[in-house]
Amino acid sequence: MSENAGDRRGERPQDDDVLKTDGPEQNGEENVEAADDRPQDPWSARRELYEHVPKAVSGSLVGGAQTGVSGGSVTGDVVLGTKVEHHYRFGTATHTSGNIPPEEIDQLAEVFAGYEELVHPLRDRLREERVLVLSGAPFSGRRSAGLMLLRALGAVPVRAVDPNTRPTAVKDELNGDSLGYLISDLATNRENPLRDIDLWAVRETLREKDAYLVITVDLFASLQGVSAVEWQPPSPQAVLRSHLHARVQNSRKESELLALRPSREFLGREGHQLREAAAFAKVLSAHVEGAVTPEQLAEVGTGLVREQVQEWFGDEETQLRDKAFLISLAAFDEAAYALTAELSDALFAQFQRTEDAGREPRVGIFGTSITKRLRLARAIEYWQKEHTEWGPVRQRMARFQEPRTAGEVLREVWTSHPSARPALLEWLRRLAQDGRPLVRARAAVTAAVLAQADLPSAMALLIEDWAKSRRYRDCLVAANALAMAHALDAPNISQILRSWCEEGAEARHRWTAIRAYALVGPRMPDEALRALAEAARTGEEEQEAEHIAESAALLLSDESAPVRSRVLRGLLQLLGDGGSDHRLALQAFVMACTRGDSRMLLRWYAEATSAATDGDWGGADAERLLLLWRTALSDLRYTTDALRALAGWVREAGADPQAEEELATLLPALVGSAEDRKRLAHMLETLRDGCRGAVPAVAERLMSVV
Repeated sequence: MSENAGDRRGERPQDDDVLKTDGPEQNGEENVEAADDRPQDPWSARRELYEHVPKAVSGSLVGGAQTGVSGGSVTGDVVLGTKVEHHYRFGTATHTSGNIPPEEIDQLAEVFAGYEELVHPLRDRLREERVLVLSGAPFSGRRSAGLMLLRALGAVPVRAVDPNTRPTAVKDELNGDSLGYLISDLATNRENPLRDIDLWAVRETLREKDAYLVITVDLFASLQGVSAVEWQPPSPQAVLRSHLHARVQNSRKESELLALRPSREFLGREGHQLREAAAFAKVLSAHVEGAVTPEQLAEVGTGLVREQVQEWFGDEETQLRDKAFLISLAAFDEAAYALTAELSDALFAQFQRTEDAGREPRVGIFGTSITKRLRLARAIEYWQKEHTEWGPVRQRMARFQEPRTAGEVLREVWTSHPSARPALLEWLRRLAQDGRPLVRARAAVTAAVLAQADLPSAMALLIEDWAKSRRYRDCLVAANALAMAHALDAPNISQILRSWCEEGAEARHRWTAIRAYALVGPRMPDEALRALAEAARTGEEEQEAEHIAESAALLLSDESAPVRSRVLRGLLQLLGDGGSDHRLALQAFVMACTRGDSRMLLRWYAEATSAATDGDWGGADAERLLLLWRTALSDLRYTTDALRALAGWVREAGADPQAEEELATLLPALVGSAEDRKRLAHMLETLRDGCRGAVPAVAERLMSVV
């Protein structure tokens, strides 16, 4: 791994090094921190990661199912007849002055949805006032509504007026013999607003010509004294059905197409733009003709998301600060809006350094609109309790409407815009150093998505640097990133982890892989346990042996019963091999009983014993657990810790009858000799409530079963 170009810090591209402005001071801080650096407790580290991974991808890590940021891809174009058409091509509409072809308006009338309930009520107002200003969000059908209004009044032909026309000059554009005029997305700003006086002058001219004008503007247009009508668009579902009806013209086939799984999924999702509904209807009609395969149809949703992302980053209309916000939202999807905005401005500053290395970055403090930002990102805000080290806190959160958007944004920026890499890398490095667990977790998740898209670059430029760091905190971010990358099916992660556990691997590489196996182990328990055992055999440090045992203990206390069962079988095999394997098995077992959710192993034994009466696999697990218990109790190196675990369970049983019942099942089974009975009885007799308290009543009751 370390021999690849760019792996070593000195081989990183020069632009990337320029961004490191902290210089010796930063290295000095690192040396001071490294001297007192301690690895975070693995149970709390795993809990923090699971709490802060977005729901869209958490299923991949915890349950092993690939969801959310990972998604499929559309390969090739969809062929209709003899011509190739890009069904997902959005692009920006080109505005030119001139008459709109009548056939375009007629075709629009065939597919337009919501005429009776949405357009018809505005017809009388336009007839009376002659000019109407429609305000609405982008891609909400404002232009189409304007054309339908003009058509309803017989104001054809319709002349499209250049949207860059100054509001004071609109009157001069009402020339020729056209009866209808349309200005789509009139450009306004504070210095160039649309005023009521401008419309008064236009209205007089329109009355003289017996003509009509519709002006569409966005929700943030600069208006002075103008009473705009807020356009309420039809639902995407209505647009889909309307377009499909016009294309298929067969009620039975329409119903069949709408009943397909991709159609149900499309109709079930919120936040579709109307143009996406029209595009999906086009693909559905092509599917009827056999020009679109079922596989291509299933990927339409992913294609639509990809096209939206490419549009955001492929044109100049989206400002650099907005692009930074989109990337930050992709990394902090489902997190607090204030955090996303804060870190997006930090990324914006890094982008400015890339664009103009000689200028100091300038980030405006005010002037950003939450509503406008979220509308651009096609995101929603909501209130939710967030996990913090001080307990749950209610926060205003933000997330993309479409869960796949976050991954598409990160992949698009990483693979299609390499000039953004230096700033993005520096930003992620700083996120990994942040004191907030959520920020560090999201840095790891983001790195995992980048590794899925381009493993060699993500490893060489980011993850390996973390894994080689003198700070355990950085190594933990690397371990989390590799675990997430494996969960997202990034290639070769297993090989990387195995190579980092082998003899001769760098010490911090080994530690990173050991911690990563605790997270990826549930997806490959046998391989993980073999690799940990190999690391134990080739390692020489006592501290590293403890870290290896911690990872094995985490696997043994996994939530999945089948995973625990396989790890338990593996530990029994190690127990019989002697040497470091024997030590690893017992140390991991005792740790699993004393840390984290320690009661899990007690419940497991009770459930396994109960299942044994039905001839289930649980009987074998019960015997294996007993064997490990008896071995740990009789091994002087682990007797004290094993008894401490039992004593802790007895104390908990004082307030939990179920725990007492489970102990009443376990303790008699641990008695294989008089020495065993003496050891357990002494533990119960010497147990106290507090420093000088009496023997707990539950301990006295359990004495009778030993």
